[in-house]
Formats: sequence, C-alpha cells, structure tokens
Amino acid sequence: MTARAADRARYDRATAHLDAPVAIVDLDAFDANADDLVRRAAGKPVRVASKSVRCRTLLERVLARDGFAGVMSFTLAESLWLARSGFEDVLLAYPSADRAGFAELAADPKLAAAVTVMIDDPAQLDLVDASREGGREVVRVCLELDTSLKLLGGRIRVGARRSPLHSPAQVAEMARTVARRPGFRLVGIMAYEGHVAGVGDAVAGRPLRSRAIRLMQAAARRELAERRAAVVRAVRAVAPELEFVNGGGTGSVQHTAAEEAVTEIAAGSGLYVPRLFDNYTSFRGRPAALFAQPVVRRPGVGVVTVLGGGYPASGAAGADRLPVPYLPEGLRYDPQEGPGEVQTPLLGSPADDLLIGDKVWFRHAKAGELCERFDTLHLVEGDRVTATVPTYRGEGLTFL
Repeated sequence: MTARAADRARYDRATAHLDAPVAIVDLDAFDANADDLVRRAAGKPVRVASKSVRCRTLLERVLARDGFAGVMSFTLAESLWLARSGFEDVLLAYPSADRAGFAELAADPKLAAAVTVMIDDPAQLDLVDASREGGREVVRVCLELDTSLKLLGGRIRVGARRSPLHSPAQVAEMARTVARRPGFRLVGIMAYEGHVAGVGDAVAGRPLRSRAIRLMQAAARRELAERRAAVVRAVRAVAPELEFVNGGGTGSVQHTAAEEAVTEIAAGSGLYVPRLFDNYTSFRGRPAALFAQPVVRRPGVGVVTVLGGGYPASGAAGADRLPVPYLPEGLRYDPQEGPGEVQTPLLGSPADDLLIGDKVWFRHAKAGELCERFDTLHLVEGDRVTATVPTYRGEGLTFL
C-alpha cells in the first residue's frame, strides 16, 4: 500500500460516520508543516497569515507552538474580531477603507494596542483621521515596501502590483509623513516577495520554464535583499524604535530569514500545503487540508460523478486554480466539464472500484479559501476525528 493509499484508508475510517461533502485537517501533517516552517525560519519568529488558515482554533494551535508569534490578517474587520478574541498582535497586511472599523480602533485602547494597520499613501492616513469620530487612540502603522523586480529602467516588472513605495527614499519620506502626523506611530515595515514566495520553481513537465523561474527568483532575491536593507536603514533613521521588519512567505522562508534586516517571517499556506505549493525545490510539505465529495452516479466504465466540487481559487483563471482529485490516486477531470457547480464527473480506472456513497478526496488550489466553502473542519489524528471546529464561515463571518 502506498503512503497516499494509507492516508485514504485513514481518512475514510476517520470520517465513516460523516456524510460528504466534508473538510478535514490532518493534525499530524499540520504540526509537521509547522515544524518545517520554524526550522526554515532559523530562529526568527513566524507570523501566521490568517487568510491561509481561516479557523480560530487552528490559529490558536499554531501560535501556541514555539517559533510562532503574531497574526497577519487580511481585513480590518477580521483584525478587530481577532483582537477582541484575545489575539494580542495582529498586523493587517493590506490597506483598508473601513471607516467604521477605524472609528472602533481609534476609540478602544485594547484594540489600538493589538492591531497594526498597513499604509503606503498619505491619503490612507487622511481616511483614518476622517473616520475617528472623536477617538483619540494612537494608531499603530506599518509601511509596505513594493518588492517587485524592475528591469530595463522599469519597462519590465516582475512581481505583484501592491505598494507604490519602491525606493529607500520613497519609504523614508512616507516614514517622515507618519512621524509628523499626530495620532499615529510607525512600528513596522512589511515586504511580501510574492514572485519568490508564491511562485513554484519546479513546474511539472516544464524544465525550461522552471529554470527560468529559478534564475528570475535568484536575481529578485539578490536585488530585494540589498534594497530592503537600505530601506530599513533609511526608515530607522526616522523611527529608531521600529519594532519589526516582516518579509517572506511559505515558498521563501529560509531565503528571507537569512537577511539580517528582516526580523520576522510571514507564512500561512505552508500549514495546509494546498496544491499550488507542490512545485517548489525549497521545501516539501505534507498536504494537511482536504475535502471529500460523495460519489452519486456511475455513468459508465471508468467514470463516476461526485456531488459539487467546483471550488476554484482566486488569481488569474487557469487549470492551476482548480481543486485536484487526490484520493484515490489516478482520477482526473473530464476535460469537457471540469469541476462543476453541482456535479463533477471523474475519469480513470479507480472509478470502477468506487461505489455510490464513497468519498473522493480533493486538495484545494489555495489554502484558506477552502474554508469559505465549509462551516466546519474535522480534525483528524491517526484514523479518528478528535475534534470538529468552526471555520470563519462557521462562526458566521465572511470578511471578503
């Protein structure tokens, strides 16, 4: 029996009492992945990206482990909810236009002490001030550095379009703007190198493309390490008590941790290890989050149909954004239908061994987005479900 076949047998036994659709997290794999992130971070704390987890219980579990500290959130409403729930260090990774949220933040000492907001433009400070409604708490601020690699005088850009702050001079001027502004305190710098951390460099069947990605990423890491160090020096000249410099992501943990200027690493997807993280040379994780759909039809030889399954991930549309049939091994989509809103035909010889009501296990393309489809996660240890916990959705919260 292969390791994957053994996992399938465990998951089927653990969930035999549960009807599909059902979502699980294998805690042995989850914990092993957490250990790997800490090992790669080489002594620097890992801040957990909540968008990649979207379950309070699992956020609490990983933050209780040595090597993890703080949450990186994705909306202001989520940040405030986490802070009210007892999370004491929440970095909002994206600028917000949530006026009601800023009014609440500025009026509550506990929230203001726990939550740090992201800015990259003076207009964002104006919005916060216009939202205060009399609240006088000092708002903690983090500046985001654009990490993109610019070539040929900027005519070629590699990397996500995020912050407009690219050069040390631009970031330092933004730091001076914050320093001059009453009601704000600059505490951090964030730089997410998504073109390194979030792009696999070992694309199956594409050796030349894989080599090109590795060359690009090596050049991007060198350029960013030099520029990030210069940015930190420039900002510390303005704000010498800067508390943190955050960088990285699941795919670049060890590279970013090696930079002296970086004080903490961000990661989240590496806990669940969705399918988009299969194509990396820098690490090998264990798939920890899966969902199962029930077989409801057997249309013919080598074909079964499962209920639902059309759960595409965000990003540029493509086959890599689709869930992948994982267990039993050897199933594939019908290219004329793909994963459907209500039903999904699956092809392959393993279909002939599946009966009505059997489970087919899938992996989502991205990590936390799976939790937008399910109210609960069943936590599996060995071949037993040891707990059932709510996702954000199960707590009645959908922040985006």
